[in-house]
Amino acid sequence: MDAIDDLEAERRTLLALGYRMLGTVADAEDAVQETYLRWYRMPAEERARIDNPAAWLTRVAGRVCLDLLGSARARRERYVGEWLPEPVPGESAIAASVPADPLDRVTLDESVSVALLVVLESLTPAERVAFVLHDVFAVPFAEIAETVGRSPDATRQLASQARRRIRERRAGIASREQHDAVARAFAEATATGDLAALIGILDPDVVLRSDGGGKISAARRPVFGADRVARFLLGVPHLEPTAAIEPTLTPEGLAFLVRVDGRADSVISVDVAGDRITEIYLVRNPDKLTLWR
Repeated sequence: MDAIDDLEAERRTLLALGYRMLGTVADAEDAVQETYLRWYRMPAEERARIDNPAAWLTRVAGRVCLDLLGSARARRERYVGEWLPEPVPGESAIAASVPADPLDRVTLDESVSVALLVVLESLTPAERVAFVLHDVFAVPFAEIAETVGRSPDATRQLASQARRRIRERRAGIASREQHDAVARAFAEATATGDLAALIGILDPDVVLRSDGGGKISAARRPVFGADRVARFLLGVPHLEPTAAIEPTLTPEGLAFLVRVDGRADSVISVDVAGDRITEIYLVRNPDKLTLWR
């Protein structure tokens, strides 16, 4: 790890970590940049005393993310409309940058799903850091404790609290096969303009959230209820008559990329419980579509 090439090889993993911590690629890139700056600013003799630079980089990246999470809530209070995490393609480097046994693939895929990242937003910064470092990146609690400034036992408790809250919020979530089947039915009903069919696959309490970031038209508040959400969705094509909707794979399963005049305009993903859609996420902020261009 003394060679610069070996050290830089950690960048991809750190970017994957930062994205799960912060929810956008741009914020993750900023965190990674700050992490490397701290490494290279250290005196050479101090760097030479670090036995495991990769572990050091992970700890520092976690600390940088923790600091950014602490100020993120204030920034998002000034955000125009709903703030949603940035969706990533299923085969993106961010989705695939965690070394793990293939048996854990579904869990790792979910760790970059918009739905789970929305849940992570409800955690405290320390809970989120502890959960991501331990449950996704398998960092020992003793090392995480240094990052969050708590004892190992307290850090274990943070991760446990986060895990419990995530399980509660994600209870009853559909399997990948169920999710994709319902998503296909959703696409067909939307494409044909079949209001009754669309309402039939939406949970009565479904919520639609859209994120334009003040840069492009989007509903600034959530839309609640099957009838209102269905009518909202069926009205969208009239606003963008040249829009083309393409099925696409994301870490949570089948989603939809909307192109307008060949340009990536938005990504629509859904959360499914049983055979009904419970949440719809519509991301239009162009700053959050960088990986789709």
